[in-house]
Amino acid sequence: MYLTQNPVLQYELLSNLRLLRAFVLLFAYVALLGGVVYLAWPQAEVIDFAQPEEAKRLVNLFFFGQYMIASLMTPSFAAGAITGEKERQSYEMLLASPLRPGAIVLGKLLAALCHLAILMLCSLPIVMLCLPLGGVSPYEVFAAYIAMISSVALSGMICLWASSFFSRTSASLLVSYLMILPLALVGVLIWNALGTLGGARLFFATTVVPAVCFSLCVLLWFATTRKLLYPADFGSGGKDVVDLDNEAREAVGLYIKRDEFPDKLFAPPKRTTLLEDGSNPIYDKEMRSEIFSQGTLMLRLVIQISMLLALPIMAVCLYIFPQYAPWYICYVILFNVLVGPVFSAGSVCNERERETLDLLLVTLITPWQMLWGKLLSGLRVSSVLTSFLMWPVLLACLMPVGYWRNIGTMGGYFLIVALTCLTTAMTALFCSTIFSKTSQSLMASYIVIMTLFIAPLAARYFADTFFAGTEGAAITRMTSVTSPFAAAFALPLEFDTDLRTGGGNGPGWGDMDIAIGYLVTTLAYNGALLAIIVWLFQARWRVAD
Repeated sequence: MYLTQNPVLQYELLSNLRLLRAFVLLFAYVALLGGVVYLAWPQAEVIDFAQPEEAKRLVNLFFFGQYMIASLMTPSFAAGAITGEKERQSYEMLLASPLRPGAIVLGKLLAALCHLAILMLCSLPIVMLCLPLGGVSPYEVFAAYIAMISSVALSGMICLWASSFFSRTSASLLVSYLMILPLALVGVLIWNALGTLGGARLFFATTVVPAVCFSLCVLLWFATTRKLLYPADFGSGGKDVVDLDNEAREAVGLYIKRDEFPDKLFAPPKRTTLLEDGSNPIYDKEMRSEIFSQGTLMLRLVIQISMLLALPIMAVCLYIFPQYAPWYICYVILFNVLVGPVFSAGSVCNERERETLDLLLVTLITPWQMLWGKLLSGLRVSSVLTSFLMWPVLLACLMPVGYWRNIGTMGGYFLIVALTCLTTAMTALFCSTIFSKTSQSLMASYIVIMTLFIAPLAARYFADTFFAGTEGAAITRMTSVTSPFAAAFALPLEFDTDLRTGGGNGPGWGDMDIAIGYLVTTLAYNGALLAIIVWLFQARWRVAD
């Protein structure tokens, strides 16, 4: 019932592995890793095996890239495992079947991890090609794969746990990323810290990591099965019945008061009076009813997790070592990258899924009102949540830490964060107009944003590591103008000697062209998306639908 005769596992494997997406993803994954190894392969005709630093650096880069890609891909496979049943209105029938909750959870988990396991195993021949270069033993490769597989299994279980608590894949996906990314970064830091202790790192990777991951997986597995064994009340189609008053009474931790400041900035109370003349009904509906129609659990978890992570990062990067302020700005940007698309990716897709888009288009509401109403509603929520993390930056400017002389740079940080908020919301709204399902729109938004924000940084790091000083490295450097992370580090920071307790000054004026390029590129990108979306609102649906 759990493995050999598990219909959930069999159905998920057949439906997932037979899709064209599975073959395309496998080809792209192996081609990407193979291309990285090919480009970074030592160019010297004679390799000095007594100095294998270059080969070791290549293998470490290979495993680091594979681990981060697998961690980022896991939620896309597992975060919608249970919420997908709720969205397809088959969740109630699944719970009424004779299957045990444990068999359902195990089937969903193994089906989600099976594809990732295939991807990681297919990369094994590529890393074996690097072993003859020296510097890395087969035991280290074995330990790295054991640690990576254990971490990915824990990530998959985290996604299933989050999926059991929410009714929408977008909420489950966001909470999963907020929990997985810090764990992935901690794993990378620990692996690098133990780099000089070969035996200790092998022991840690083959014993401690699997034991910890297995223990946490068991705890999350029991919590998920209990959630399926004692489900919440159901409404039509197996959807959860959300009583906001009851949710407020039973809320653990953060409690959102929607009629008080500052909570009403991002979660205003439902309207009890008539709309004023000239008000936009689309914006009012989205802000007061649509975005939080499934309760505020996701919002409360997002705020609590983000604040918990922000406290140590803020203390170290803003006050103890102020020259590391760009790292805190990068944390804020990463938070908005994860949160921003969630509130905008379903703006138009929800209308399609409920089959209300045609009804909306025949109303007296103009396409421009629909556009800015849906855009500003999602942008308002993500911007307010992001601004909560920027308050420490404003406070740091008022304290005698040395930021006052860098007031221009601090203003630049606020401008970069504001443009990031606009870019993530605009990209998600654009994807929402193209795709018919919210889950597809959200994943497409993440892919586009990661390509713009993170891919240029990875390419720049790769070029600076293996092709430093070449023309290709200079060209790769200019591609980072699309990344707010690069723009944050491009702004100059200057401190007195007694304040530089952790090293030298921040980046100098030599990279200001990156910051200016980011400003110009971002404005052009958002302007182009806005023009396309306006055209889609005015022409495409009027003709096609």
